[in-house]
Amino acid sequence: MELSRRNLGKLAVATGATAAVGTGAGYLIGRPADAAATWKVTGTAVPALAGFDSQMKAFMQARGITAGQVAVTYKGRLVLARGYSASTALSVQPTSLFRIASLSKSLTAAAIVKLVQDGKVSLSTPVANIIDIVPASGLTRDARWSKITLWKVLQHLGGWDRDVSGDPEWKDATISRTLGVPMELHTSDVIKYVAGQKLDFDPGTKYAYSNFGYTLAGRVIEKVSGLSYENYVKQKLLAPLKITRMALGYSIAKHSGETSYESQYTGRTVLDMSGKTVPAPYGSFSMRIQDANGGWIASAPDLVRWAKMFDAPSGVLNSTSLGHVWAKPSIGVNSDGWYYGLGWQIRPVTGGTGRNTWHTGSMPGTYSIMVRTYNGMSWAAVFNRRDDASGKSYGDIDAALWTAAKSVKSWPTNDLFPQYF
Repeated sequence: MELSRRNLGKLAVATGATAAVGTGAGYLIGRPADAAATWKVTGTAVPALAGFDSQMKAFMQARGITAGQVAVTYKGRLVLARGYSASTALSVQPTSLFRIASLSKSLTAAAIVKLVQDGKVSLSTPVANIIDIVPASGLTRDARWSKITLWKVLQHLGGWDRDVSGDPEWKDATISRTLGVPMELHTSDVIKYVAGQKLDFDPGTKYAYSNFGYTLAGRVIEKVSGLSYENYVKQKLLAPLKITRMALGYSIAKHSGETSYESQYTGRTVLDMSGKTVPAPYGSFSMRIQDANGGWIASAPDLVRWAKMFDAPSGVLNSTSLGHVWAKPSIGVNSDGWYYGLGWQIRPVTGGTGRNTWHTGSMPGTYSIMVRTYNGMSWAAVFNRRDDASGKSYGDIDAALWTAAKSVKSWPTNDLFPQYF
């Protein structure tokens, strides 16, 4: 996970490692926005929030991004929901769906917290006491697995450091060879592989962003709830909020209303054993094994609706559960002034009485960001690529949206939530 740091709004963003409707565009690879295309914006224009439109347009056009979306809330009201496209092959609506990558982690963490709230599991329970952690034949499980609790998994303290041993969620071919199983992998294959590897550090002693940890959390949700990971999240978390569009995405096929994804890169497919070269967003990684760490698709309004749930106790998560989400890890706040809670990055502000919380997501064909501020502003933005020939940073969208928010002279009093939910 790369980190970018900025002072505006006292908020730093950490990139996840890991986002409208496509009209048969197929695999769009590394080309700029169509020269003949007209810049198209959908959703209700709000003059007081025109800064968001201008920032999104400048950001997308500088990088040749053909599909994007933004949603903004103020004091719990949805005040802006816009879709943007710069391709004759796309028509992006405010409700169009994008892969959101690591923004998915907030859903997974909340699902665990909901199970804790319902008395089904404890955050202090070792993961290996809940699900079977059995290494491949001939390999031995590290004894320190007994120290890997749900707290440590969700706060990225579990003992896996992808800068040391690599990210197993992106080592499909290695896992296939090691286990002697064909691709496309299942999450059980990834767990069996990692179970036979030595941990990179003693659990609880340092922060190291781990996609694999959230894959484990997804299996805990299934084991404890008796439901599939996706169905548990939909039934227990999303349905009460009237969020019905969100779902786990596919590696190739698209859900109704889902955008197409673009990249300048290609890669070997991990969806079968053919070894064929494919566009990076369509088979160079498996959405199936990304599920609980980065597999969801959503619209920007869905994301800010989800983010609003964390503003106050509700029938979904009570005050104790929200306290778990925001709790500081055992290693405390890092030198940059933020820490990772449960599915959110958190920066204490205003003398520690408030907090800014956020997450970003990044995978081939996707960049996403979701921000909640201590003073009642929130926003989410999603895009259908994360790389291009310009070399410009995609993390710059953080500063761009803060600039747009700070330019607002008077926040509108409208609420678009009833229009979209």
